[in-house]
Amino acid sequence: MIRLLITAGRGPAECRIAVVNTLAAMTREAEASGLGLDVATGHDPDGHGPASAIAVISGPGAERFARRWSGSVQWTYQSPLRPLHKRKNWFIGVMALPAALVPPASLDLREVRFEAFRAGGPGGQHQNKTETAVRAVHMPSGLAAVARDGRSQHRNKAVALERLAMLLKISQEVAVIADQRAVHSSRGRLERGNPVRRFRGKEFEPL
Repeated sequence: MIRLLITAGRGPAECRIAVVNTLAAMTREAEASGLGLDVATGHDPDGHGPASAIAVISGPGAERFARRWSGSVQWTYQSPLRPLHKRKNWFIGVMALPAALVPPASLDLREVRFEAFRAGGPGGQHQNKTETAVRAVHMPSGLAAVARDGRSQHRNKAVALERLAMLLKISQEVAVIADQRAVHSSRGRLERGNPVRRFRGKEFEPL
């Protein structure tokens, strides 16, 4: 299990939009690779996105996935918020975090909503028609975790609950980590280096 910090540092709102888009791109790539990816985000002050988020990647190949994303991400696009602004390149940082040394947060089950859905799979007569996948939603925070790999809804419910407890604990770390001086200095180095990923346009198309 790998934890990645995705941060706009002290960048403007355009960088926070890039954080949101990067998380979406990460999620698509993780799903295509058969990896689990859960996200805890920091505060979103104005609807443009959080300054920081932590993605938790699990499954075979998680380390390789993390290496492909670690570094700076460049988004080339005319500002959607300031059309006359000359700047078109926006940078955010992605970096691996140490493994969590603290136990997951305790959850009050009365604050958790479970949603069952089909786990997916091949179509036709082999389509999984049983709602074995489970999404656990922590109603006070809005955090959600999904488990779909277990053979039973009961097992997936337990796994989703474990992941949700971990996300809840991680979400408490996001604001603190984002304010650390090391993160800001790392972001400065990343902007001057070669980005590991480049995207462009409103649709955040990879280059």
